[in-house]
Amino acid sequence: MNSLNYRVVIFLFAFVFGVVFSIPSLTQSEEGKKITLGLDLQGGLHMLLSIKSEVAVESKVKSIGTTVKYNLEDEDVIFDELKIADGKVIFEILDKDDLPKVTKILAEEFKDITVNKNGMNFELIMSDKLIEDTKQNAINQAVDTIRNRLNMFGLAEPTVAKQGEDKILVEVPGIKTAEDEQRIRSLIAKAAHLQMMAVDEDRASRVDTMSDEEAKQFGDVILRDVADENQKYLLYSIPILDGSMLVDAKVGYDQQNNQPLISFKLNGQGAKIFGDFSGKSVGKRMAVVLDGKVYSAPVIRERIGGGSGQISGNFTPQEAHDVAIALRSGALLAPVQVEEKRSVGPSLGADSIKASSIALIIGFLAVVVFMFFYYGMAGAISNAALIANLFLILAVMSMFEATLTLPGMAGIVLTVGMAVDANVIINERIRELLHAGNSITKSIEQGYNNAFTAIWDANITTLIAAVVLFAYGTGPIKGFSLTISIGILASMLTAILGTHGIYQWILPKIKKDRLQFWFGIRPEGRK
Repeated sequence: MNSLNYRVVIFLFAFVFGVVFSIPSLTQSEEGKKITLGLDLQGGLHMLLSIKSEVAVESKVKSIGTTVKYNLEDEDVIFDELKIADGKVIFEILDKDDLPKVTKILAEEFKDITVNKNGMNFELIMSDKLIEDTKQNAINQAVDTIRNRLNMFGLAEPTVAKQGEDKILVEVPGIKTAEDEQRIRSLIAKAAHLQMMAVDEDRASRVDTMSDEEAKQFGDVILRDVADENQKYLLYSIPILDGSMLVDAKVGYDQQNNQPLISFKLNGQGAKIFGDFSGKSVGKRMAVVLDGKVYSAPVIRERIGGGSGQISGNFTPQEAHDVAIALRSGALLAPVQVEEKRSVGPSLGADSIKASSIALIIGFLAVVVFMFFYYGMAGAISNAALIANLFLILAVMSMFEATLTLPGMAGIVLTVGMAVDANVIINERIRELLHAGNSITKSIEQGYNNAFTAIWDANITTLIAAVVLFAYGTGPIKGFSLTISIGILASMLTAILGTHGIYQWILPKIKKDRLQFWFGIRPEGRK
């Protein structure tokens, strides 16, 4: 035999690589990276969510009010209490000399806002386009936020996708207990809307006798304590800052009682607003509000710099962990509600896996037997490449901890036929050249050269289609396109490079008078 060439070395390396990295998935061992089974194979949670986009519009109005208030105070503009009513931001300037400043601020900061001016009074109204953009942004942001939360939670390959105009599809594989299901639902639905709100100290003593409508007239809102529903706080409805300025949140522990708490950090703008407000409000209270509940309302003792803060509220470690995940992943611009929920049992998955495995084994054995009896040892070489191809698919999917769905298994079965197709083309080209009386060496080399273009074109066009499916598909479609793509790339390596190297390696052993054994060619079939 010739010495090992680089093609054989690469093929052997790929074969060993495939076997080694496939073992954890095939044996389901605890160690090593493994393929994750999808919702249709191992069961899990399926939900269809809707989003209350009108709440996002209300939050946008409050955000506009916060920005207006900060800019007016930053420019030392004297104004009457800024409030929100009927979806409008309303305020009055007390010094007419400040009108040029206000006009400039509104022109620079609020291009999509309609500004109605009546003397010293201003009304800011969102345009129809901005309202619609806000609603669509709330849905798109909810998709990204929910996906981020589930990824941070440690779940493998959850499916989160927009469905229709205002619905969100969520599929989470591997959820088998009611406790896990409830925890996932709470994590998804948690708005995680963090706000810093000033206490209205002038009217705070009347909070227990004041109605929500009366508070609204003063530009205030009444919120309750998270630990005690009877404890109320009268807060200015325009927040000092909100969670959009938050850049990090993590779980910590109180040094005094060792209770879990959440430490958060603000971005540069948030830190400046936080510092400026605390410096002007020494002796007053500021409430930390999360999802409409007051977690604490400490008295400001001094200017708070650095943009850091804490949220404490009798959390369990698990609750603190989940809230920190929700804060880090971003607040939902609008609350979501479950329109449809169903638990998918693993029994269907077990049946599907069994049926697909049987189909794969039967299809694989049929191809192996046909290739061997029709092409002789050339078919055996093709079968070796096919086995290596299957191991490579499993290994690559295991390394990336990809999710295997039922369509993905169908993709593997289909890949078996596609992978051997390249070897069929190569073997037929070699046999044609041998029939024409060419030498074995020339037939093999010319056979690979003649077959390469057809194989390359077919595989590239299929790969392009698979990439498009992966880019624009969701869930099972992605699983199908992923296995097809990996199978195509693996077959290019094993069927073209690997088998070519094996032929070059064993070339001295191939005898002219034994072509039936090597290529399935009968003597009477040759010229």
